[in-house]
Amino acid sequence: MVLWARPSRNVEEQKIVDRLVRARKAPRDLAVRARMVQLSWSGQRVPVIAAELGCGEKTVRRWLHRFNSRGVSGLEDLGGQGRKRRITEQERSRIIALVKTLPPGRLRWEPVDELWAPDELGPAEWTLSTLAAAAQAEGIQVCRSQVRRILLAEGVRWRRPRSWTRSSDPDFVPKGRGSSACTPTRRPERRSSVRTNLGR
Repeated sequence: MVLWARPSRNVEEQKIVDRLVRARKAPRDLAVRARMVQLSWSGQRVPVIAAELGCGEKTVRRWLHRFNSRGVSGLEDLGGQGRKRRITEQERSRIIALVKTLPPGRLRWEPVDELWAPDELGPAEWTLSTLAAAAQAEGIQVCRSQVRRILLAEGVRWRRPRSWTRSSDPDFVPKGRGSSACTPTRRPERRSSVRTNLGR
């Protein structure tokens, strides 16, 4: 039997679904489920929806059934299944929003052309560790590995900070290769204490 998402009950319900699909701070799973409903409204069948979103047909059917019976609230995570999340959706959104802000230790120009940083001792670049520390300072109990999982689940990409020893400037001369930690320390040579008698 062909399964469709039921028509929206009112204009407000349709606006909520459309808003969830476009929202950048909404949980990714919720946005995907809203997209399932949106595609079904546009006339797409379950196999086409599953192929476009990269999920199984059984998954699409389950969420369309939940939407048909419970509306938009049925697209939220099922309660009581699996391990409960340690942080709330609001806290997840705050962590994702942190990535888009400037780190407190990054230098920026003042109107009088002087470099300054809001917090000179703060991080100049966002890393998993500094994001976790910033979130903890805001009262969110999260660790580095959780931050990484949240960013991956939300499709947020990041790259490692570039070292100051690298530059795209063609006149830049990098420092020489540093010594390896396993290189033995060279001991100074001992000078011979034997004196030679020179003919006078």
